Amino acid sequence: MTAHAAPRVGVRLSPLMVRVVSGVLLLLAVVGLILLGLWGIWIIVAALMGLALWEFRKLSEGMGFQAPTWLLFPLAFYLAFSGTLLKAIPLELVLALALIVGLTAFLFLPGRREGVGRWAMGLAGAVYLGLPMNYYLQLYTQATAGRGLSWLLLTILTAVASDAAALLVGQRLGRHPFFAAISPKKTVEGALGGIVLCVPVMLLGGVLFLGLKPWQAAIFGLLVGVSAEVGDLVESQMKRLAGVKDSSHLIPGHGGVLDRLDSLLFPPIVVYLFAHYLHLL
Repeated sequence: MTAHAAPRVGVRLSPLMVRVVSGVLLLLAVVGLILLGLWGIWIIVAALMGLALWEFRKLSEGMGFQAPTWLLFPLAFYLAFSGTLLKAIPLELVLALALIVGLTAFLFLPGRREGVGRWAMGLAGAVYLGLPMNYYLQLYTQATAGRGLSWLLLTILTAVASDAAALLVGQRLGRHPFFAAISPKKTVEGALGGIVLCVPVMLLGGVLFLGLKPWQAAIFGLLVGVSAEVGDLVESQMKRLAGVKDSSHLIPGHGGVLDRLDSLLFPPIVVYLFAHYLHLL
């Protein structure tokens, strides 16, 4: 008599639950590091940068010119920390080395025909990911009255709210395509919803935690909403050119790090520049 194998008992999470669980775990890790202060912020930036740069290098190959690791990673990390940890190293020196050494290297490396394209892709990727991280760190370190963390978190929260609102409004009310050739699911209604929702989020947070005047907070909200939409479209265009759906599968249920960072990359730049213009930092 043959014994039957006992059925396997296990829990299979739905795609939505996988997305929620991985998102919560990631959020807890980020919050824990933020509580460590500036060193925790530096660790977050370094970890996100490393993973995002790895994904960008893969995307760049699909876009036609693979960014060289030896140029992409060092230059991006320098740009990210150029206003804080690496402030003593002159920007002009680093850019001069990237120009002269970077282009000279392709005189000797294999694939000289693609050399200039690869150099340009490495430079573009470093700026694309390094500068936004630098502006996040600048917001955190330069804000007065101990409001650095509030500036940083409110900028991120407003961009995330824009992303969520664009998705929800687009699913329910979306009728007119918005850059359909780049992202077929995006709609004009969703984009407008994402931008509009940023205003009350920034109004509430800006007035309560940053001491902003209502008109200032409203403009900040619009700037974050528009820049978040543009950042989302830029990364979608990269994936479209590379012929992939997600930048990677590093985060279960979410795709890649770049898929989560896309709408967060441009907001700190416009927030920092406008805050400096108003002498708020």
